[in-house]
Amino acid sequence: MPIEITGLYASLLAIIMIVMSTRVSLMRAKTDIPILHGDNIALAERIRRHANFTENVPMALILMGIVEASGGSVPWLHAIGGTLLAGRIIHPFGVNADNSNRAARGIGALLTTASLLISIAFILIHAF
Repeated sequence: MPIEITGLYASLLAIIMIVMSTRVSLMRAKTDIPILHGDNIALAERIRRHANFTENVPMALILMGIVEASGGSVPWLHAIGGTLLAGRIIHPFGVNADNSNRAARGIGALLTTASLLISIAFILIHAF
């Protein structure tokens, strides 16, 4: 069974990941800091945004793929994927050293966690 809906969201999220990674690379080139962040706060923020994305998105997509492969309905899959996508778009705007936009960070984290919990609940309910 193909997992086309998960594939759609994985592709959209991959575009976001490429943008984040490119932003880190461009700043590394501009600042000539090849590793870590060299006490450059702007670089540290970009690295952390990208890292948080890569820490959360793979598991969310794995769980979403399991839901889809297990027969999850199209509306539920779009709810999972849309919630994850929204969370991952909003979250980076709140990752600032000065904590200036903590609402975006909180909302993004909440939406990401919600997408994980929806998938987890579906999987656990259908496992028994």
